[in-house]
Amino acid sequence: METVGGLLREWRHGRQLSQLDLALAAGVSPRYVSLVETGRSRPSADMVLRLAAQLDVPLRHRNRLLVAAGFAPRYRERPLDEPDMAAVRDAVVRVLRAHEPYPALVLDQRWNIVMANGPVEHFLAEVDPELLHPPVNMIRLGLDPRGLAPLMANLAEVRSLLQLRLARQAAKSGDPVVSALYEEFFAEYEPEGPAPGMESEVATPMIFRFQGRELSMFSTITTFGTPQDITLEEISIESYYPADAESAAILRSLGPAHGWRV
Repeated sequence: METVGGLLREWRHGRQLSQLDLALAAGVSPRYVSLVETGRSRPSADMVLRLAAQLDVPLRHRNRLLVAAGFAPRYRERPLDEPDMAAVRDAVVRVLRAHEPYPALVLDQRWNIVMANGPVEHFLAEVDPELLHPPVNMIRLGLDPRGLAPLMANLAEVRSLLQLRLARQAAKSGDPVVSALYEEFFAEYEPEGPAPGMESEVATPMIFRFQGRELSMFSTITTFGTPQDITLEEISIESYYPADAESAAILRSLGPAHGWRV
């Protein structure tokens, strides 16, 4: 049976913090942190959430901490298609459609595509239909030889950047599915050249061989600020922009698409 102290200790170790580090950040004594972790002191619900906030524990796992401490979960998880999430879904759809004629999509924390705007459809014509069966995973779509990988002129650079992002997400989320995805694609992968830095995520475009031309794009990621719902915390909007005038012209010339999952 898992305990709140044991779980907090796991998150603290994962964040590479000492008991003193956590105590100072949370405004408690190191002895109190020790007592909680060893089960000799039972924290209140508010204290569980205070410690979890300092450890940057995802909302899904904050619920798990609360249950382990004997309290009810605090955060809800509602699918975007639920009636009381209609306003949020409409806002996301407006963002996706406003970004056209450039591609944009919504990802969950496991890199599954939740929604996408029309222009995304143009890039899927040569993808093996098997990879498009739900849930469609962006890592598999991008790196599988049956997917977009053969179309990427700078696949090695893109692969290294995806490895960096997925490793960071696996460490932050504590999600075993994300860790398994990392192992599937990167356990035996040796990057070509030095590991990319944070600046490379903005500076390095994706270069596609597209309809006999090269199309260069970079991406930005949008997340919800201070979410109080697990679904909202775990989704992000990835928007792609042309990296040069020629690529912008190509994207504008593609014409309308019906959209894939909006």
